[in-house]
Amino acid sequence: MKDPVVSVLMTTYNREKLVGEAIESVLASTFQDFELIVCDDNSSDGTVNAVKELALRDSRVKLFLHDANIGDYPNRNRAAGYAKGKYLKYVDADDYIYPWGLEILVKNMEAFPEAQWGLCSLLQCRDRPFPFVLSPQAAYEYHYFGPGLFHKAPLSSIVKKDAFFEVGGFKPLRMVGDADLWHVLAARFPVLLMVDGVVWYREHGDQEVTHAWKYRLQYEELVKRAFGDAACPLSESQKRIVFSRKRSAAIRQMAKAMLTLHWKDVGIYYKIARLYNEL
Repeated sequence: MKDPVVSVLMTTYNREKLVGEAIESVLASTFQDFELIVCDDNSSDGTVNAVKELALRDSRVKLFLHDANIGDYPNRNRAAGYAKGKYLKYVDADDYIYPWGLEILVKNMEAFPEAQWGLCSLLQCRDRPFPFVLSPQAAYEYHYFGPGLFHKAPLSSIVKKDAFFEVGGFKPLRMVGDADLWHVLAARFPVLLMVDGVVWYREHGDQEVTHAWKYRLQYEELVKRAFGDAACPLSESQKRIVFSRKRSAAIRQMAKAMLTLHWKDVGIYYKIARLYNEL
């Protein structure tokens, strides 16, 4: 049998109550040429049994189990390693893709073959309607001097498998591995920006993203690394502008934290301000 066009990748860890709805949303897709790879990261609840029940109903659901917990981004890489499709589409076990989601994403990517990856769920662009392609230079400018781009979660992405593996996939960076990958991909390949209303990002108390504030310094460190990458398309003057803005913002936040006696935050923002002292 021929390989599927899309490999939908779902990483799971203790999502017994939500994983069924996530899988059902994929199976309800109007675009049917896909496989659904579920990689469970050694769950201790009923997640695996919930997935097995659905896998019995649809052979496109393929379950892979880990003997030990390896963490979010290594699990995402492992799921990609099982993929046979041209495109990788992440749908997390607590999220949802609309029935028309895969069809829209694949149709747009096929219409713009120069794009090696794409993002959806973006704020409306004032200058032109979606979809449109951004060069590496334009993508970095869109993020740092425009409405923003690299903050999107994996749910909002679709990536050509070859491009994903060419850059080495996700780095094992807690909470910021996706932002890191977008910086790396955008520096090397054109990106396609697409419409909203393709996926639904569920918000709930068990999400690790609710603690994202703890990783502020790690995020700024990855930005500094991305700017030091030889492939970074921004000019030196543009980098200095971004550094100046980030340093000023960190100093303001540090002063605010001092007034409210949040000394841990003072330390974090002090480190960020120092990080952006020079190129």
